[in-house]
Amino acid sequence: MLVLGDAHAADPENRRALFAAYREADQDVTLQLGDLEYYDLPKPTWFIAGNNEDFDTISALRNGLVSNSEVRNANLLASTAVELDGLRIAGLSGNYAPTQYDRPRANLVGERRRHFTHEDVERAMSLESVDVLMTHEAPHGLPVSEEYEVGCQYVDDLLSALDPDLCLIGHHHQHSETTIGNTRVISLAPTWERYYILDPDSLSLTWAEMKEN
Repeated sequence: MLVLGDAHAADPENRRALFAAYREADQDVTLQLGDLEYYDLPKPTWFIAGNNEDFDTISALRNGLVSNSEVRNANLLASTAVELDGLRIAGLSGNYAPTQYDRPRANLVGERRRHFTHEDVERAMSLESVDVLMTHEAPHGLPVSEEYEVGCQYVDDLLSALDPDLCLIGHHHQHSETTIGNTRVISLAPTWERYYILDPDSLSLTWAEMKEN
């Protein structure tokens, strides 16, 4: 299956790269790691929300209310899981903000809807038999270069509770890999740089550089 990092496809150039990745990879199923920002997609895609999205659309998807021509083939994983090609794939949507974490999700408004809450994490903790976990926020120990300390304790806890074979991370626009416990953790490069192919049988992840669009 096709796996894509951040897309930021509200930008027309990035949207062309996104659609080029679908064409070049030519897979039936796609996973996407957040900051999608465009939801009329050519192939069935399961994604997590990032910190840059149309949050009215994300809220509608959370509540199963979207029915319009601007949302097609976009399926949100928000502390939920899906069975795809023999894999159980779960997703935690949003990023962490200490000032918002203990608030009820229903009380988040406007841009604050970008964050996950304790309710979201507790719901994700209850998922079982997860093979692949997708998060936008990283656990501690992921070797990416930022001007701040990377890592969220609640993502650490989620990894420990679910013990997936593979955890895929968005947000950092860098390819990086590590192992945490029994889990291989991979931060993905953005869609305009490369796309990835996940083998459902071996869970191997290969990648290809994006061609000129």
